[in-house]
Formats: sequence, C-alpha cells, structure tokens
Amino acid sequence: MYSAEPLQHFVTHYLAWLHETHPTLATFDGVHAHDDHLDDLSHEAIDESVRRLNDFGRRLAAINPGSLSADETLDRPWLERSIRARTHELESIRTWERNPHHYADLIAASLASQTLFDHAAPTERARRVVSRLKQVPRMLQAARANVREPAGIFVKTAIETLNGTIRFIDVDLPRAFRNVDDLHVLSDLADATTEASDALRRYVQHLQDDVAPQARGSFRLGRARFEEKLKLEEGLAIPADRLLAIAERELEATAEEFRRTAGRINQRSAGGPADPFAAWQKVKDDHPEPGRLVAEVGSQLEELRSFLETRDLVTIPDGDRLAVGATPDFYRWTFASLWAPGPFETRASLAHYYITDADRSWPEDRQKEHMRDFSRALLWAISAHEAWPGHFLHFLHLRTLASPARKSLMFASTSMVEGWAHYAEHLMMEEGFGRDNPSIRLGQLAEALVRLCRLIVGIRLHTEDLSVEQGVRMFRERAFLEEPAARREAERGTFDPGYVVYALGKLMILKLRDDVKASSRAFTLKGFHDRLLGGGVLPLGFHRESMLGAGAASAPSALIE
Repeated sequence: MYSAEPLQHFVTHYLAWLHETHPTLATFDGVHAHDDHLDDLSHEAIDESVRRLNDFGRRLAAINPGSLSADETLDRPWLERSIRARTHELESIRTWERNPHHYADLIAASLASQTLFDHAAPTERARRVVSRLKQVPRMLQAARANVREPAGIFVKTAIETLNGTIRFIDVDLPRAFRNVDDLHVLSDLADATTEASDALRRYVQHLQDDVAPQARGSFRLGRARFEEKLKLEEGLAIPADRLLAIAERELEATAEEFRRTAGRINQRSAGGPADPFAAWQKVKDDHPEPGRLVAEVGSQLEELRSFLETRDLVTIPDGDRLAVGATPDFYRWTFASLWAPGPFETRASLAHYYITDADRSWPEDRQKEHMRDFSRALLWAISAHEAWPGHFLHFLHLRTLASPARKSLMFASTSMVEGWAHYAEHLMMEEGFGRDNPSIRLGQLAEALVRLCRLIVGIRLHTEDLSVEQGVRMFRERAFLEEPAARREAERGTFDPGYVVYALGKLMILKLRDDVKASSRAFTLKGFHDRLLGGGVLPLGFHRESMLGAGAASAPSALIE
C-alpha cells in the first residue's frame, strides 16, 4: 500500500536530516543551521545513520508513482540510488573504518568553510569556529576507536593533511579573524585553537608511532565494491573490464592527437625537437617563476570569460565574484581547486580558486620540477576547468535552481560535476580558443591524458593488483608528468577512487551532446549547455532521461558508447 506523502515533503525531510548529520557539507551547501557542529563519526552515530537511511528508503518506496509530476518522476530513481549509495559507503566500503585521512579531511574542510566564506559576520563565524574546534578531540577519539588495519598510504596521507591542518589552525585562523574586536571571542578562539592543535599533534604522534608501523591493510576496494560504487553513485552499471577497454581506446586516440599537435609546434620551431614528447618537455619549460603562479592565473580569467561571451556558448548568470589565491597548506595534495559559496546561499559572495604554487622552502630543483606541471600551456586548461566555463560557472547556475534535489551537493554526482569541468577544457579548444597557439591545445590534451590515466590507474588499483609504483610509472610515461606530480596522482587513486569519473563524465557529456543533436533540428551548443547545467548535479543518466525521454538511460552502454 502506498503512502500519501508528497515527494517534495520527503525531499525536505531527507535533506534536512542529511544537513544535520553532515554539518561540514551542509556549510558548503549554503545551509548554516549546523555551523557550530562537527560531524559525529562515532560508531553509534554511524549505526544510527544506517538505520535512518533504511527508513528513508522505505518511505521513498512507499510514495505512489502515480502521484508524481513529470519532474518528480525523473528525480525519484536517482534519490533512491542516493540512499543506497550512502548505505553502501557506510556498510560495505567503510571509509570511516579504513582511512584516517577521512577524519583529517573533514576537520580541515569544516574549519576552512567558516574561514574562507563571508556568509556571516567575522565575530559570528569565529564563534562557530570555536565550537567546531572544541569538538576536534571528540572526532579524533572516534578515529582512534574506528580505524582498523589501514593501508600505509592512507596513514601517510592522513599525517600530511593533519600537519597541514595544524599549520592552518595555528597560522591562518588567527589571520582570518584578526579584525574581530570581541575580546571574549578572541580569548575563546585562542584556547580552543590550543586544545585542538594539541589533540591533532597527539593523533599525528599516535599515527606515526602506533599505527604506521603496523599499517598493512589494503587500499583496494575490490572489483565488486568498486563496480557497485560506480553503479549507485554515478548510474554506471558497466563492468570494470569494459571501462578499461574504453579508457585505453580513448587514451590512444588522445595520445595520437597529442603527437599531431606537438608536430605542429616542431614545424614552427626551426631546429626544435623532432620527438613530439621532447617538444612537450620544451613547452613545459615555459612556466611562471615560483611565487608568481597566482598572479599569472588571475590574468587569464577575464580572457576566458570574454571568449565564452563572444562565442555565446552558455548563459553566464549574475552572482558570486571569483578570487584567485594560493592553496591552503591542508589542501596542498591538490593541484588546483574551487571553493564556491553553496547553492542555498541567499546572497552573492566570494568564491576562491586555489592554485598550488611551489613551496619556497623546497630545494630549487624540486621547485622547478613542480612548476613544470604548471606550464603556461597547461594553465589555460586548468583555469577553464576550475573557473570559466568549468566549476565556477556551474556553481553560478546551481544558485539559480529551485529544486533542492537537483541543486544540493548532498546529491551531487562526481561524474556530472567533474565531468562538466573536464568537458569545459575540451569545449574551449574545440571552439577555437588559443587556435593560433598550438601549445595551449597541447596543454589541454596533456590534461586529458592525465584524466584518462586516472581512469586506468584507478580501476586497476582497486580491481586488479596494480601497485602505486606502477601507477606512478604510467602517469610519467603516458601522461608525461614529473615525478612528484605522477606520485601524487597515483597515491590519490588509492584514497579517492572517484577520480576515475572525471574522464568518464566528459565522455558521457560528449555522447549525450551527440545524441541530443541527432534528435533535434533546433540544436544549439548554448541551448544544450544551459539545459545541462539547468538540470543540476544529479548523475548524467538523469540528464539523458530529461533531454531524451524516459528509458534513455536504461541501457548502461548508452551513457558512454
């Protein structure tokens, strides 16, 4: 028997519960009712979450399909997958039990969200930071109790992130709230900072002395868990072996285009290197000096936006401003990232595009090696990915949506969010950006090679017996990364298996674009892009059904082949 509950009522209740139990992500969603809380990862809280997810699953299943609007009929199956994906994460993948980095990353992100965004007055945000800092020891106690037999690479990454978080607390927090004039709040902040830093240092020591020497667990998910993760989170019910075949095909095609483009550079450069890969190494020598990366990236953004407007490729909504800055210490395992105000924010604010410059304390040869992976040829693709028309534009569109189920980051599909950003790099070159400079095209192709290597390495790390060292070698030999960047990419694949879907998302968007174009005489790129971004963050199977009709995503191979 069906219930009389409207789907909108269910979504409101489910989303409110998610925000309450995931206060860090709630802040990034632009919901601030829980800004003074840190996530509860105690075993009791995790058991309760599984119980509640099962309850929500039963409630959703009991809603009468005949009572749904056309839009709700589209949304419902993806909401069901969302619930099942969260249950699968907690019960089967069990990141909370396998990886101490999970706790380190949550603490860092929770504090940063109150520091980087001006969604409240500085004094109020400082109070919230004090509250969250006071809960850090409780979260670390949960980590001590929960984490069992972690992989050594997980411990290594957790220690790096925790040390970055300690520097962030000790150095960046006081700077961020230096204009607060409430002495009681400042005193509380100083006390809470000391308490949290001390707890973090003790946990780092615990990881180094007690956990690392015995960290012999496997980082691998295994084929069954990996494939189920892709099926539930991304709607991709395609065997890993088939995905590998697609990835190898695309990698070879992209490498061939890379060789042709490098050949054009050779022809322009009399006496230049004949080998296309040697040509790329020469292109990488043209990079900003250490300390100049932020300024150079900042100068690119207006040109990228102007190109979009001139070509009329997509609607650009009014909204948040974008600032470029150096990546905070706790997040330096990334090359570049966008931190945007949440889709539920009620007013325009400032988004942050972070880029990871060389650390001036490094030896000179390591700084140079790092900067070669931020060559001027690459920076255009990176900025297209993070800013225009990538993540920043996507977040501007999310702010305009009415449907909570389609705009909330709680339901975000990585293949949609990251697939759009990766597609954005491709789109700019496809439409002629930098046409007179083949180095820019070469940079975009190099980024595509990295994403395709992520797909192959990620799948093989988790479903086969590929080692991290073999992954490093692949990134060096087939994506032409320098040693530090190749190692960072291979190591990331162990704790972030979702990074395989960057390339998959781009391929799915290109396939969807071709299919929509074939089905409509009135097709325009702008219309397609606006409709895609107007569909929000749900998986790309949802977007296929929205644009092509019911059943368009029923055959998994239709998504990508």
